[in-house]
Amino acid sequence: MSAVEDKIAALGLKLPQVVPPLAAYQPAVRSGAYVYTSGQLPMVDGALPATGKVGAEVGAEQAKELAATCALNALAAVKSVIGDLDKIQRVVKVVGFVASAPDFTGQPGVLNGASELLGEILGEKGVHARSAVGVAVLPLDAPVEVEIQVEIAE
Repeated sequence: MSAVEDKIAALGLKLPQVVPPLAAYQPAVRSGAYVYTSGQLPMVDGALPATGKVGAEVGAEQAKELAATCALNALAAVKSVIGDLDKIQRVVKVVGFVASAPDFTGQPGVLNGASELLGEILGEKGVHARSAVGVAVLPLDAPVEVEIQVEIAE
């Protein structure tokens, strides 16, 4: 097991299997020294633990936890391409989408779930640029979706 996976285990988490694509795309692709993930939903064992809009059916704190699950799923997608998460040189960018009730404006706080987890797992390598976007609806009525871009060591 890699040092990154040891850190994941030390946090009481487990790197999941890659979530199978829901349509015509790959979970992650490599281009040169970068791996780009597709948007990752907070799937756990093939199912969404919650659905609906953040600020209505889903609370902000629960959505933050779901964003962390998305980040873990994104790391699994990265591993499927590079084989060893220790090859991650840094997380370059995180983009997160939050299915938001009309009056919900806490998207950055929700996406902190993904950002904070990446920081806990990868330390300085997990520090990244980020966008947090509120949207009307996400696939399968998911509350949150996260994609990451990482630079890898050759």
